[in-house]
Amino acid sequence: MDTASARGGEIPVFTVDAFALSAFEGNPAAVCLVSDEQKKTLNFDENLMQKIATEMNLSETAFIFMVDGNSFLSGERFGLRWFTPKCEVPLCGHATLASAAIIFSVCKNASENITFETLSGELMARQSGKGSITLDFPLNPPEPYDRDKVESLVRAAVGEVTVKEVQYSPTTKKLLVRLDDSVTRQMLENLNPDSSDLLSAHSGDSVRGVIVTVLGSEPYNFYSRYFAPWVGISEDPVTGSAHTVLAAYWCRVLGRQDLFARQCSKRGGDLRLNLRSDGRVDIIGMVHIALKGTFQL
Repeated sequence: MDTASARGGEIPVFTVDAFALSAFEGNPAAVCLVSDEQKKTLNFDENLMQKIATEMNLSETAFIFMVDGNSFLSGERFGLRWFTPKCEVPLCGHATLASAAIIFSVCKNASENITFETLSGELMARQSGKGSITLDFPLNPPEPYDRDKVESLVRAAVGEVTVKEVQYSPTTKKLLVRLDDSVTRQMLENLNPDSSDLLSAHSGDSVRGVIVTVLGSEPYNFYSRYFAPWVGISEDPVTGSAHTVLAAYWCRVLGRQDLFARQCSKRGGDLRLNLRSDGRVDIIGMVHIALKGTFQL
């Protein structure tokens, strides 16, 4: 498929369940393919992308653009931007996975590797076999953080559940709250933080999302959940960008390079993580393309 033939105001749009084995699992993202001609004639700017993302009303809508006139069928480099219903974000893992799936599976691009030019630099994706896709992402190690500075936010997120440690990733503005090892997966899943309480507890200037995580049990190395009402996401079902923080943290804690993780939202999703020697992380997941259509402008 190539959008060069798409009529002026018709934008191919897809809904993709990322980090999912089948429909209704993982994290749904909308993906729009925008040709060079449409980018020019439709004045495809931030305002229009934000309106489309608000209309789609998913945690992220991704916009893929041609680079140097290369087609979606045969090109190896593409522009990529991500918008929540509220704002643009600098990094989104599940919508990148979804975008790669559209290029590989719908556009029938035969390239083994493709590169996305993004606000977070170049992000690579490759076909990994058996339907999985590997994302090459920057690692965002968290640092120990003074819990007293965010105590009200921590309590808004986890209530009276015992906390083992609090860390912070300055590059992603994500707060990592590790629960005590005695906390079970069920206890993590039972957490029900109110978005208004989180917003009241913190202005969102230094913290844009809260990761709550706990040690896992076989076959998972760790579990997590992610809350980001500051960018319009009450709870994200599966969050690739959060795992650039989680991978750095749990690889250090567990003393290993390869991890298998479960994000325990209601939809839930599995991620395989490989910490590389060059200081980056491979995030590996499956996708299910749930919907194909056309956005009429």
